[in-house]
Amino acid sequence: QVELVESGGGLVQAGGSLRLHCTAFGSMLSINTMGWYRQAPGKQREVVAVITGGGTTNYAVSVKGRFTISRDNALNTVYLQMTSLKPEDTAVYYCNAVFYSGRSYWGQGTQVTVSS
Repeated sequence: QVELVESGGGLVQAGGSLRLHCTAFGSMLSINTMGWYRQAPGKQREVVAVITGGGTTNYAVSVKGRFTISRDNALNTVYLQMTSLKPEDTAVYYCNAVFYSGRSYWGQGTQVTVSS
């Protein structure tokens, strides 16, 4: 059983910054891709940023240049540094881990609210 534990969400004013953390716990083999997704009220879940085990990153166009994803493979932890936050970044942010076995796991979500 694998559990993803997220932290770092909260309320911030527009233009501010937040850093999200997500750590995978439990018995596991190697993690392939880790990523962050978000879901705003009334909208579908969308990808924010993903990072492979080798460090290759991809970002949604809407966050490119403002958000940075990174990971610590030894700690099975992925981070999302968010800067220049906008009200439209308000959403529940979910961590995802995809293992080389193909299995995928999700965190419980952490709320990010950006006030104007």
